[in-house]
Amino acid sequence: MTLGPLMVDIAGYELDSEDRELLRHPAVGGIILFTRNYGDAEQVSALIEAIHRLRDPHLLVAVDQEGGRVQRFRDGFTRLPPPGCLGRVHDHDRKRALHLAEVTGWLMAAEMRAVGVDISFAPVLDLDYGVSTVIGNRALHQRPEGVAALAQAYQRGMHEAGMAATGKHFPGHGAVVADSHLELPVDERPYEDIAQWDLVPFERMIHAGLAAVMMAHVIYSNVDPNAAGFSPFWIREVLRHRLEFQGVVFSDDLSMAAAACAGGHEDRARTAMEAGCDMVLVCNQREPAAAVADVLLDYINPVTHSRLVRMHGHPTRELKTLRSDPRWEQAVAAVQGYEEMPELDLG
Repeated sequence: MTLGPLMVDIAGYELDSEDRELLRHPAVGGIILFTRNYGDAEQVSALIEAIHRLRDPHLLVAVDQEGGRVQRFRDGFTRLPPPGCLGRVHDHDRKRALHLAEVTGWLMAAEMRAVGVDISFAPVLDLDYGVSTVIGNRALHQRPEGVAALAQAYQRGMHEAGMAATGKHFPGHGAVVADSHLELPVDERPYEDIAQWDLVPFERMIHAGLAAVMMAHVIYSNVDPNAAGFSPFWIREVLRHRLEFQGVVFSDDLSMAAAACAGGHEDRARTAMEAGCDMVLVCNQREPAAAVADVLLDYINPVTHSRLVRMHGHPTRELKTLRSDPRWEQAVAAVQGYEEMPELDLG
């Protein structure tokens, strides 16, 4: 059975009959887990094992485990600082920052792989322009060179732990104020400015073997009238042709308010796939997710399937074994030591 082009979610700690029916739908290829799906490490490991048993090859299991404000699994896992803390270290000690970025990428991915998660949608490759209400210290640095260097080190750590990296949000979400979860951001900069700044981390990460990209629900009005995740120009022309990216293209969640610019959920999914996405996400809305699954039932693309299969995580150790490794203890100590102002993350 192939992996379909749709990633969905579930409501609770366990699979119910409705969940199983949706996850067995041929158009579904992945599931993303949220905080509501996490009780403790043992529970989530059992949940993921149950998900794996539904299909062969097993569904991709994803989570957002960036650190800081965006860390879905907390109790029982290492608390990760906001990625922007690495940028502050970078400003004073570049060599140490790159080492810490690699250690953080390894620790995050090793813990996620230990419970069966294939993908953590990280690292964020947006620049921190100091204006975004949703990016902020999720960004690694203010400048493209800093983001690129730290992200490449972070990716090396992820790869060593058996997880492919996903850069987001292409072509760059950091220069707009609006939160695309709540409204449609519009970036009025010309293409040349975006290319000289925001595209640099993506280009360098692609050259370093980036496996996947997640699109931004942002309209770049002086470049293309469509939001990037629905834009053949941004996906096919810029990402695939100019940057020569060969990996997976994920949409951002099609249930976000900004995605309404492409119509209803079914239209959003069709438009995103036609623009060049390999997999679309529909989260927190079961009925639209099921409707999108039916719309994408006949979508079969061997190239897309081969890209998605490569996102499966590599074999790894169980969490108990990982925690007995001195390297894990050293990594935890290193990560806990570089967040200068932990109170910034209380929200």
